Amino acid sequence: MEAARPDVAAVGPAAGASRALAASMPRLILEARRVAATVIHGLHGRRRAGSGENFWQYRRFVSGEAASRVDWRRSARDDHLYVREQEWEAAHTVWIWPDRSPSMAFVSNLAEATKLERSLVVAMALAEVLVEGGERIGIPGLLRPTASRNVVEKIAQAIVHDPSERASLPPTFSPSPLAETIVLSDLWSPVGRVQEMIAQLSATGAPGHVVQIVDPAEETFPYSGRIEFVEPEGGETITAGRAETWRADYVARIEQHRAEIRAETDRLGWSFIIHRTDRPASELLLTLHGQLGAGREGLGLNRWRGAPAREQRA
Repeated sequence: MEAARPDVAAVGPAAGASRALAASMPRLILEARRVAATVIHGLHGRRRAGSGENFWQYRRFVSGEAASRVDWRRSARDDHLYVREQEWEAAHTVWIWPDRSPSMAFVSNLAEATKLERSLVVAMALAEVLVEGGERIGIPGLLRPTASRNVVEKIAQAIVHDPSERASLPPTFSPSPLAETIVLSDLWSPVGRVQEMIAQLSATGAPGHVVQIVDPAEETFPYSGRIEFVEPEGGETITAGRAETWRADYVARIEQHRAEIRAETDRLGWSFIIHRTDRPASELLLTLHGQLGAGREGLGLNRWRGAPAREQRA
């Protein structure tokens, strides 16, 4: 439920929301590129030596290696033997699903961006970072996996021109066991549906990450006095005579909702991340970048790290 009061942006009709999103997309693209550039600048490259067709670098020959691995032309230039290493080719697909349902348009006076804007900025920035590292990016039901350098523009165009209903949870699909799935949503759907979604996406053994993006007002419930709350995806309203008396019960229900989601992610080896829109988008991007591939089997982008995933706040 969202509070209908002056310090909260109202959720407009679907057509108006689509036009507003299209108008704001250039700004969101610029913000995504800025965040991605900040993160890329602070990261080590993902390139690794291994089997592949593309040359990566030369390195010194190590005693015990087969002589056939020596690059004699390069070695003839000085007094050392060199091996020609190929770039590691283990690119896999990362499926990113940003929730674009009406509830994501909410923003209180405690944050500068809507949940929708934060979800799209992080989705596009993460796509930019991962494609830079040689990975493929897809959006379930919207964009086929691509490693295109203009992936941000492809995502933006696919979203702006998508005529389908904006569901709260991703469509049913079966990711490859070596793929990873990232769900960016406020997760205010009934907990049973959220658990069912996680179980279905992990049925093939594919690792994944569930990110709950929330406005700080949705956590702290900073309301008092007579308030009318409007359900953004159904239009139902409920009026509180003294909203402050609801705070304790509200917070308890939020914690219970999250505990049940967390139980499912823990059971399936997925990570569960909570991100508030009053925090920088770069925090969430760095957290996701570190979580990718750190599942139970150590698969994925960071498969060489092999660290187990845990809940984090970003």
